[in-house]
This record gives sequence, structure tokens and C-alpha cells, in this order.
Amino acid sequence: MYAVISTEEIQLPAGSVVQLPGTWQDYRSLCDRRGDGAIPRIKYRYGEILLMSPLPKHGRDASLIADIIKVLLDWTGREYDSFTPVTMQLPEESGIEPDYCFYIDHWQAVSGKERIDWRNDPPPDLVLEIDVTSYSDAQDYLPYRVPEVWLFRNQKLLIYQLQGDKYIVRSQSQYFPSANLPDVLARCLEIAYRRNTSAAIRDLKQRLGE
Repeated sequence: MYAVISTEEIQLPAGSVVQLPGTWQDYRSLCDRRGDGAIPRIKYRYGEILLMSPLPKHGRDASLIADIIKVLLDWTGREYDSFTPVTMQLPEESGIEPDYCFYIDHWQAVSGKERIDWRNDPPPDLVLEIDVTSYSDAQDYLPYRVPEVWLFRNQKLLIYQLQGDKYIVRSQSQYFPSANLPDVLARCLEIAYRRNTSAAIRDLKQRLGE
């Protein structure tokens, strides 16, 4: 199957990434053409447009890791709001669609809102990206100044924290300082791949004493 990007339709083979030069207006036109669907994912950064059609593995890993984050937030007694899908946009500068985003420290600022003003409202505290096709880059979140970005790539979790004007890889999340995240993810992934996601989450809750 070939990629088709025209004024009438957008079709991408599963797992493909298409990179195009383009303006903000081109990006908005592609978003309008896609409509309310979540596929393909469309990103805009500095005169460049990227389109990606996720593989099933992408969605499964995103769902599992987001569930892990929710369990850990409940375990630590934190209140939060989470969103997926969500489109973050700064006109003429950036358009991006994280797999999941979490408001943890600033959930009250967006509570009950149907729309988020990305220029004036606070950004998500934590963003999750699953990278199967080299589409994701933590630095894409710099315009929004997201405090922490989780990038899951090649079965490894990379935790990026905002330091000044760039993201730095850290060994631990600022939101779960007492959790051994590599071990938690490795065990949950092993159970999910061997059995299913629900079994992995049940096992995690049991180990946390819930």
C-alpha cells in the first residue's frame, strides 16, 4: 500500500512516517481534512509537517503505560486529570499530539474546561509518547514548556525533564521519586505481552498493596 496525501484524502500504511515541508496553513488544512479521526497523527514544527500512522503495538503500549501512571498516581494519593487524544497547538509555531498527557500539579487550572488555551493555560505536567517509528522527540514540547516528558522507545523508558531551554534525561521521575520505574515497566510489559494488560495492572496493584 502506498501513502496518499491529497486534497481529497490522506492514507498511510500502518507504521509509516511521512515528512513534508509545509506552512502552518498547510498543517491546519491537513488537520481539517482528517476531521475528528485520530489517524494519521499530524505534527508541525518550524516549517515541517510529519504524518504518522501508528501500529497496533503503539496503541497497546500507550494504553498500558498510561494505566501504570494512573495506578502510581492513585498509590501516591495524587489528584490528576488525563487526556487522550489531545492536540496541542501554538499558531505558526507548533502542533503536536501526545499519546497521553497528565495534569498533576495543575489539574485545577483545566478542571471542567472543554478547550485548553495553550498560550495562557499551564501545560500538562507529564506527557507520554510511544516511539515505534522515530516520530517522537521530547524537544518538540519545548514551546509548551512541559515539565516532564516520558518517551518509550525500544522497550526502554526515557524520562526527560525541562532544564532551562532544553530537556535533560533523568533517572527518576519528579512525580514518582520512590518508584523503581524501570522494574515496574519491565514486569508490567512482560505480563501484558505474555497474557494481557488487565493482568499486568492487577499484578501492579497487588504489589503496591492496593
